[in-house]
Amino acid sequence: MEKKLSLEYVVRQPKAAIENPPLLILLHGYGSNEQDLFSFASELPDELLIISARAPQTLGMGSYSWYTIHFDMNNGKFSDNEEAIASCDLIATFIDEIKEAYKTNPDKTFLLGFSQGTILSYAVSLKYPKKAQHVIALSGYINQDIIPENLNPIDYKNLDFFISHGSVDQVLPIEWAQNASPFLNKLNIKNSYQEYMVGHGVAPQNFYDFKKWIEERL
Repeated sequence: MEKKLSLEYVVRQPKAAIENPPLLILLHGYGSNEQDLFSFASELPDELLIISARAPQTLGMGSYSWYTIHFDMNNGKFSDNEEAIASCDLIATFIDEIKEAYKTNPDKTFLLGFSQGTILSYAVSLKYPKKAQHVIALSGYINQDIIPENLNPIDYKNLDFFISHGSVDQVLPIEWAQNASPFLNKLNIKNSYQEYMVGHGVAPQNFYDFKKWIEERL
């Protein structure tokens, strides 16, 4: 673990000494930890400073969440939106802390989430559009209950999304993910949407596609 900030995290420094490196922040899914997505780090572009954050709530040994998911006999499962909003604000603060601590390039900030991490990546970028320009949204969806109500397209002209989902995802229905593109299009937000023949996970082709997408924006 590195410098003490709002969230625990692990870091991969750029492979060569770069002043003001581009920044990639990774947000893991429910029940996982900061090492999960960090396994991508060695395969991603050398110039990136890569930070993998640990969610604030402990579920068990090595298992964390950004907010509680309640399991109810009648209603199935539902998210604790108040906790999700609190985590959204916490992530926004953490991004600023990382930029300051590591002197990253403010115009090249990437946010990559998986599942619950994606739900919060959407929320952060729609509530705080200046925090990150590029968002990789893997296996998640836009939770309308945790984003601001009145969204003005002019605030989002610098945002750009890579969205992907498994076509046989058994955890988050693909229909939820498919709603993201039309929603972002209404706000004139650049986005690309892909589906892969996989469940709730990241197919190798999905990894290569978002890696290329990142490289094109460095």
